[in-house]
Amino acid sequence: MLQRPIIRSLRPWKPSLGSLSNTLSPARFKRYQAFEAELDRDALAEARSWYQSFSPAQLPKGNITYARSSGPGGQHVNKTETKAITAYPVKDLLSVLPKSLHSSIRESKYYTANSDSLTFQTQTSRSRDANAEDNRKKLVDEVTRIYYEATPAETSEEKKQKYKDMSVSP
Repeated sequence: MLQRPIIRSLRPWKPSLGSLSNTLSPARFKRYQAFEAELDRDALAEARSWYQSFSPAQLPKGNITYARSSGPGGQHVNKTETKAITAYPVKDLLSVLPKSLHSSIRESKYYTANSDSLTFQTQTSRSRDANAEDNRKKLVDEVTRIYYEATPAETSEEKKQKYKDMSVSP
C-alpha cells in the first residue's frame, strides 16, 4: 500500500463555528465580568459627570474646507464647492473630553494620522452650511459613541444588593 505524505496548509488554523461555541468572545466575556472592577472609579465619576453636563457647544469649531462634490447634479456640481470637509484637531478635543476617553479618540475610524485630527466629510446637501452642520453632528455622534463604549452605566443599588446577597450566602 502506498503512503501519501501529509501536506499541511500554509494558512493558519481557524476554528470552526462549533468549536467557538464553547468559548466566549472577548466582547461577550467583557459583558459578563464585573466591568467597573477594572476601571478607576474617579475617572468613571469624572466621565459620567462630564456627560451629564455635555453640550455640543463645548466641542471645538474645527477647520472647514470646501471642495467640489461628485456624483449626479450636472452643471451645478461642476461649478459650486459644496462638499464640506471638517478637521477637528485631537489636541483641541482632548482639552474638552475627560481623560478616560482620550485613548479612544485616536482609535476612531475618522482619525487621520497625517493631521492628527478627526476628519469628517459630507456632500449630501447642495448647501455648504448644511454639509458643515452635518459634519458637526457626526462629531457629536462619534464623541457620544466613544463615551458609551468606554464608560459603563452605573450599577443600580438593586443589582449591588443582589450581588452582595449572592456573595454572602454559602
